[in-house]
Amino acid sequence: MQESQERAEYTLVARKPSFGLPTGCPICLPVYIHLKFASFPFRLDFNNTFPDSDQIPYIESGTYVAFNDENGGLIERLREDGIVDLDAAFCSLPEWISMKAMVSTWLAEAVMYELWVGSDGTSARAIYYSDLPWLIGKALFMKQVYLVKQRFGITKENAERKEAEIYKRAKIAYGALSTTLGDQTFLFERPSSLDAYLLGHVLFTLQALPESSVLRLALLEHGNLIRYAEKLKSEYLEGGSSSSAPQFHSEASSTSTRRPSNSSSKTKKQPKREKTEEEKTFRRRAKYFLVTQLVAVLVFLSVMGGYDFSEVGVDDDEGFSYD
Repeated sequence: MQESQERAEYTLVARKPSFGLPTGCPICLPVYIHLKFASFPFRLDFNNTFPDSDQIPYIESGTYVAFNDENGGLIERLREDGIVDLDAAFCSLPEWISMKAMVSTWLAEAVMYELWVGSDGTSARAIYYSDLPWLIGKALFMKQVYLVKQRFGITKENAERKEAEIYKRAKIAYGALSTTLGDQTFLFERPSSLDAYLLGHVLFTLQALPESSVLRLALLEHGNLIRYAEKLKSEYLEGGSSSSAPQFHSEASSTSTRRPSNSSSKTKKQPKREKTEEEKTFRRRAKYFLVTQLVAVLVFLSVMGGYDFSEVGVDDDEGFSYD
């Protein structure tokens, strides 16, 4: 009973819901699904203060805080700390390892490319910048497009070839995953972090990317992956019987970086706990976020004065186009 009570106090902090998903962030969504697969009681909370933070998602309970930017990601950190481990029976299987590598690299890179380069940026702005002042959000988006192009080594000369390579790898991954899945409910007997990553990817691709998305169209060619996602979404994400089901407060607090959700199964007000040093540091940074981001944008624009911004076309309205 005591262990169950302790587990129920965990809070997953992610980016806000959008596109009909519990969180619109393609990195946060697999963590949420992983916890649901494990029937792990948790609260869901949202942090919209740091749109480009690698620490989000993170999970906290008492003095324990685990961030996504440490130890191979949040799911791996939870496994190493003995909190949630769905992979014990699979992590030594070569096929499972290769499948997970494809999802976490080839498919994750394809989503990154689609969000920042291969589309008009509408989905990315909805996820990361919709709560920021228009000018700062637009400048940060422009900066991120440049950084993603740098990461992939994309230039005017090789843009078509790089794009072809990214989509080719994604299509290979879809084919391999579809073949492995067949008509099974999960890729390997029971749910693992591989299923969490794949389900998060499929749902995000179907619901967050535009209908014209090359990646989305490639995914739709594999009917069993679509059925797989629909079935698991209905069972794990839309079922309201679990005590871990979160509630979202749409009105953001103007004085706090986070606002906890109230679980429907708890009516008593929770006692206030002392914040950890990590939380204090994280919250203190929020006070200066807009100022520092504005300075960063100005520095970026001045340093990049010699960069050819014709690669990132700015339309007359809010949209961006890419050569």
